[in-house]
Amino acid sequence: MEEGRLKGDVYAHVARIAKAASSPRRLEILEVLAQAPRTVETLARQASLSVANTSRHLQVLREAGLVEGRRQGLFVEYRLSEPEVFDLVRLLRAIAERRLADVDRLVRSYLGTRDEMEALSREELRRRVRSGSVVVVDVRPSEEYRAGHIPGAISVPLKDLPRRLRELPARKEVVAYCRGPYCLMAFEALRVLRGRGRRARRLVEGFPEWRAAGLPVEAGERRPIAAGAGGGGKR
Repeated sequence: MEEGRLKGDVYAHVARIAKAASSPRRLEILEVLAQAPRTVETLARQASLSVANTSRHLQVLREAGLVEGRRQGLFVEYRLSEPEVFDLVRLLRAIAERRLADVDRLVRSYLGTRDEMEALSREELRRRVRSGSVVVVDVRPSEEYRAGHIPGAISVPLKDLPRRLRELPARKEVVAYCRGPYCLMAFEALRVLRGRGRRARRLVEGFPEWRAAGLPVEAGERRPIAAGAGGGGKR
């Protein structure tokens, strides 16, 4: 009886976390916070929610211990309470892809048609970076890049890519990455790059997965592009 009561009490609290993660919007918020800390207002814009609704979701996540808020001047920034919170999101996503036919069908039909070239794995990207055969481009917003990025990656937010295309080394293949496997920014970057005659592929996952794998990361301002690296299209 004591064991049964203990398990019941413990799992009641564990279920609070499961309940907090049961909302699609809250899972999306956790994925955004895996990129960088955010204020309520910024989260609301990125999740296409009202500030009031975003605040309610954050309250649920905070009560479950999944996020925490820290005051930065006049604002409160929210962040994941620990890196393993993103592991929970990633695990739920992976199980859903394997066990729920609807999820697998959605991913294959919606994303599979957008990328006619095979995406690069983390291991293959590391090999190509070491060989110097690729230039890695982070197409997320610049504040996410500053919070953390793949070492050596160049920050070129998607909205700036068309006008800054000539800054990228013309003879190297471009590998773009963004927030994760369902993030469309890298797909859109490939459309722009290939439309201009550039060789381009995407990282199969995003920065949070790279960091969760224990691979090296950097933080800070945008890495400058080497002078004379530009060029229009293929040569």
